[in-house]
Amino acid sequence: MKAIVLAAGFGERLRPLTEKTPKSLLEVGGKPVIDHLLDFLFK
Repeated sequence: MKAIVLAAGFGERLRPLTEKTPKSLLEVGGKPVIDHLLDFLFK
């Protein structure tokens, strides 16, 4: 399988959480969002 993970953008609607952290690295459920996405892709 081939995939492109789109993890870009400023995350303006998530401020102040995204002032210092990219939105793909924000933690949700104890893991960064990008980890959840990659886990889903590898299943």
